[in-house]
Amino acid sequence: MPFDFLKKGKPAPDAAASEPESTSGVPVVHAHGIAFDGLTEEWRLVGAMQLQGRLSDVLNRRESIPITDVSWAPIDGSEPFSPAPGLKTIDPYDLIVVLAGATTLPPLSDDEKAAYRVHKISYDVALEIPPFRIVGTVYLFPGSEPERLLDRATEMFVPVVDAVAYLGDERIGGTEVDTFLVNRRYLRGVEQVDRRTGSAHQRLPGT
Repeated sequence: MPFDFLKKGKPAPDAAASEPESTSGVPVVHAHGIAFDGLTEEWRLVGAMQLQGRLSDVLNRRESIPITDVSWAPIDGSEPFSPAPGLKTIDPYDLIVVLAGATTLPPLSDDEKAAYRVHKISYDVALEIPPFRIVGTVYLFPGSEPERLLDRATEMFVPVVDAVAYLGDERIGGTEVDTFLVNRRYLRGVEQVDRRTGSAHQRLPGT
């Protein structure tokens, strides 16, 4: 990892102070800004991004992002969240997945939602983005197959909606989070699936 303090290790002594937590064990962030909940290879980081706009747009600028009130915990859940006072910025290149809740996305009108669905085609997919697996729906422009997500593109993070994420057999994030912004640089596999089961579609005889 480019920044050493995100490598697995024991937080500094002043990081042991307690913070309020939600019922899911994730610290409650009261700072102004865009709520942030991201996953690296080893850590889950929560805090607030001190920028304005849509979270996906901020990430796709590929610029270091000011972040405050950061707490961290190992992604395997082996330790509770602890404050990470030394972390003042985050590099989008280091993030594998970002969890997006309702507070991270500006509201769309009914007309905007309808236009979005008309101009894009939905695909139910399973994404292999080690060490995570994400099953959900992506919206792509006509002519773009899901496998093209493996190609390099100007859009580094792609949203996966109505989604669930897993680390092994363990689900990541609570039921209140159903959108994940996936860093395509870490994407290693894309498969069209039945979203209800997460399994590949069965091929019909003769196809």
